[in-house]
Amino acid sequence: MDFVSPVLDVASRICNCVGDRADHLRRLPQKLNSLRAAMEKLNNVYKDVKERVEREENLEKKRTHVVGGWMERVEAMEKEVNELLDRCDEEIQKKCLGIYCSKNCRAIYKLAKMVPAKMDAVAELQSEGSNFQEVAVPLPSPHVIERPLEEKPVVGLDSPFREVWRYLQDKQVGTIGIYGMGGVGKTTLLKKINNKFLQSSIKAFDIVIWVVISRPTNLERVQETIRSRLQIPDDRWKGSEEDDKAAEICRILKTKKFVLLLDDIWEPLDLLRVGIPPLAHGNESKIVFTTRSEDVCRGMAARKSIKVECLEEKEALSLFQAKVGEDTLNSHPDIQKLAEMVAKECKGLPLALIVIARAMASAKTPEEWERNLQKLRMYPKDVAGTENDLFSVLAFSYDCLPDEATKSCFLYCSLFPEDFPIPSEHLIQLWMGEGFLDEYDNIQEARNQGGDIIEMLNRACLLEASTTPFSRKEYSKMHDVIRDMALWLACEKGKKKNKFVVKDGIGLISAQEVKNWKDSQRISLWNNTNIEELREPPHFPNTETVLGCRTTSTFPSGFFTNMSVIRVLDLSNNMTLELFPAEIGNLATLQYLNLSRTRIIHLPIELKNLKKLRFLILDWMFSLEPIPNQMVSSLSSLQLFSMKSSSSRLQMDEIMLLEELEQLEHINDISIRLTNIQSVQRLFESHKLTRSTTSLSLVEYKGVNQVQLLSPSCIKELMLLMCDELEEVKIIHFEKQVVPSKFPNPQCCFNHLLSVQIHICNKLLNLNWLIHAPKLQSLHIEHCEIMEKVIEDERNDGSEIESGLSVFSRLIDLTLIALPKLESIYGRALPFPSLRGIFVFGCPRLKKLPFDSNICMSKQLEKIIGQQKWWDGLEWEDQTVMHNLTPIFSTP
Repeated sequence: MDFVSPVLDVASRICNCVGDRADHLRRLPQKLNSLRAAMEKLNNVYKDVKERVEREENLEKKRTHVVGGWMERVEAMEKEVNELLDRCDEEIQKKCLGIYCSKNCRAIYKLAKMVPAKMDAVAELQSEGSNFQEVAVPLPSPHVIERPLEEKPVVGLDSPFREVWRYLQDKQVGTIGIYGMGGVGKTTLLKKINNKFLQSSIKAFDIVIWVVISRPTNLERVQETIRSRLQIPDDRWKGSEEDDKAAEICRILKTKKFVLLLDDIWEPLDLLRVGIPPLAHGNESKIVFTTRSEDVCRGMAARKSIKVECLEEKEALSLFQAKVGEDTLNSHPDIQKLAEMVAKECKGLPLALIVIARAMASAKTPEEWERNLQKLRMYPKDVAGTENDLFSVLAFSYDCLPDEATKSCFLYCSLFPEDFPIPSEHLIQLWMGEGFLDEYDNIQEARNQGGDIIEMLNRACLLEASTTPFSRKEYSKMHDVIRDMALWLACEKGKKKNKFVVKDGIGLISAQEVKNWKDSQRISLWNNTNIEELREPPHFPNTETVLGCRTTSTFPSGFFTNMSVIRVLDLSNNMTLELFPAEIGNLATLQYLNLSRTRIIHLPIELKNLKKLRFLILDWMFSLEPIPNQMVSSLSSLQLFSMKSSSSRLQMDEIMLLEELEQLEHINDISIRLTNIQSVQRLFESHKLTRSTTSLSLVEYKGVNQVQLLSPSCIKELMLLMCDELEEVKIIHFEKQVVPSKFPNPQCCFNHLLSVQIHICNKLLNLNWLIHAPKLQSLHIEHCEIMEKVIEDERNDGSEIESGLSVFSRLIDLTLIALPKLESIYGRALPFPSLRGIFVFGCPRLKKLPFDSNICMSKQLEKIIGQQKWWDGLEWEDQTVMHNLTPIFSTP
C-alpha cells in the first residue's frame, strides 16, 4: 500500500493544474517576454531623464522632487521586475511534467498572476517619465559667488581695500566709486572685495551681486545678469518690457539688504532704469563700482570716491618678479638687476608689469633682457604682448573721449618727454596754435576750454595733475605707459613709426635719420638733441609742428626751408640759441611762434611775411634788440602778443609798439613790459589795449612815485620790478564812459587779477589796493625796505574799501623775502581756504600770521618755509593753530 500515496499526490498535483490555471501557465513565457520589453522601454526613458537631469545639474540646478521620486521608483521597480523574472525562470526550470507538471504549479501560478500587475506599473512609470516638462530647478542662490583671483597675495591694493571696506561698514555711505587709469587694478580690487564676503563671519548682507558693465552699456544684459542672481522665474520675466523687468527687480531688492558690485562703468548708469531702488539709510544696502573716470563717480553720485594709484617701486618689482618666475630670475646673476630696470620702465602700472613680465619669462640670458629693455625704451610696441594686451586695453579710455579735438589734445601731450611736468598754460597755447580750439573766437574763451579739456583728461586718468606749494601754476604729467600708448595711437597703431617723432636727450642726430622724417606730422626735439649739418634742405611736406625746446644752440642751415604746412614752431628755453633761422620768415602757413628764453639778439624783418601768424611769444629774451618798426603791425592775423620782462637793458620805442598793437584787428591778448609813465598812459588811453592786456610788467619805472592802474581791468598778472621811487599804486576808474558788460561792479576793479610780483620797490608802503583783487592766487613781495603792512585792516578805511569782499580767499601761494620792516600781512585773522604754501625769509619783525582756527581744518596748506628763529619767535593767539601747523613747517 506504500506506493498508493505518491501516486495520489501526483494525481492531486495534476488536478490542481487543470482548468483556468492551465491557461495562465501556458501563456507565462509570453508574458515574461512582454514584461522584459516594457522594462527595457522604461529603462530607456529613465536614461533620457537622467541625462537631462545631469545636464541641468551641471548648470547649477537641482532635480525636482517629483523627478527624483520617479527615478527612485524606477530603480526600485527594476529591482522588483528582475527578481520576479528570476523567480519565474527558476520555477519553470523545476517542471516535472513539462510546463504543466511543475513540482509546485500553485507557486508558479501565483507568480504568473503578478506579471500583469508589474506590467501595468512599468507602463505607468514610463508614461510619467515621458511627460516631464521640467526635470530640474535652479539651486538656491548663494549670497555671494566667488570671483577667481591669483593664488598669490594681490600686490599693492591693501590700502584702497581697507578704505572701501571701512565705507562698506559706514551706514552713512551708500555708493562708493573706485576710479583710476586702465590697468591699475580696479577690477582686481573689486574681486577682492567680493570674495571677502565669502568669509563665514561676514553675514551683513543678504546677497552680493556682481555685474560687468563695459562699453557700450547694454541695459538689457545688466538686467538679465541681476535677474539670474535673484532667480526671477520665466513667467515673470520673458516677454516683459524693460520697465516691467525693472519693477520686478526693484520689488525683490527692496526686501533684501544687498551689495551691488558694478565693474567697468564708462558712463553714468541710470540705476532706476535697471531696477535698483534708491539706497535708504534704513536699508543699508551698498553699491560699489569701478571706472576709469572721476566724472563717472560724480555722475553716479558716489558718496565716496577712491582713486587707485600705481604701485610704489618696491611693490611693482615684487609683482614683476612674481610674474617672471624664479627660474628665469635665477638663470643668470645679471638678470636680477636687469629685471629691476625693466620693472622701472612700467612706472608701477600693474597691467604693464604683468604683460612685460610674461614677455620676459622665457628670456634666460642677459643679452635677451638687454635687447628687450632697449625695445621697451625705444619702441615699446615691439615687445611681445604690448599692442594687444596693453595698448589696446588702455586705448579704450582714448576711444571714450567726447570728440576729435579732445583726442587731438590728448595725443599732443605725448610730444613732451617722459615724466615732464607740462605747464598747463603753455600746453593750452600750443593747442590754440594747432587750431584744436578754433571754434572759439576769443582767446580767453579758448583758454577756458583748454582748461576744461585738461580737467577732463585728468578725471579720465589720462593725465595727472601736478602743482607745487609755492606756485599758482598748474602742470600736467602723462604716465609713461599712457604716453607710449598715445604715441602708438598717434603713429596709427605703430603703422607709421615716424608720424610723431620725439627725441629726448639723445645727442647728435644723423642727416640720414632726418631724411626718414619726411612723412612726419609732428617733430619734437628735447634736451641736448642736436642735428648734424645737412648737405641740402630736407623736405617735410606734412610737418605741422616743430617743438625744439632745451635742445640746441643752432639748427642746420635750411632745416626749416621746406615746411609748406607748418602751423606751430616752438623754440623756447634754448638758452644758447643766438641766431634766428632766417628761413622761418618764409613759413607762410606758420600760426604760432615761441622764442621765449632764448638768447636770440635780432628778429629779421622777414617776419613781416608771416601773415597767418596768430601767436607771437617773446618772453624773457634777455638779449633781444628792439623789434623793427612796422614788423608787429604787419602781422595782420595776430591775436596774442607776449613780451614779458624781456630785458632790463632793452631800449625800444614802447609807444610805437603799443600803437602797432592797436592797429591789429584781431589782437585780444597782450602781455607787455613798460618802463615809463608815458607808455602806461598810452596803454590806458586805448580801450582796445586796456581790455586786451592780460599781463603788465612795469620795469625800472623812474621819475614818478605813483602808478595809476585803470579800473576795471582785464590784467591777470602784474609785475612791478625795480621801481625804486614808487610809493603807491592808485586806482583810476573810468568816468563818464561805458563799462563793458564783461566787467563786474567797478568797485571790484581787479576781478581778473591772479598774480602779483613786487621786486625791489624800496619806497612802496603797502598793497592796500589788493583788497579789490578777490581772485588773487599768487603774491610775491621781495626787497621792499620800508613796507610795514601788506594790507591794512579793511575796517580802518571803509570809504576806500567795499565791505564784504573776501580778502585772500583764493590765494594759493604767498612769498615774502627781505622785508625788514614788515610787521603785518593783514590786520586780522583770515581763513585762507585755498592757501598751499608760505615762504618767509628775512622778515624779522613779522611776529604774527593772520590765521584763524579754520586754517587747521584746511586740507590745502602743504608747506610753511622760513628761518627757524623766525618760526620760534612767532606769537599765537590760539596755541592749537601753532601745534597743527608745526608739522608742515621747514627751513629753506
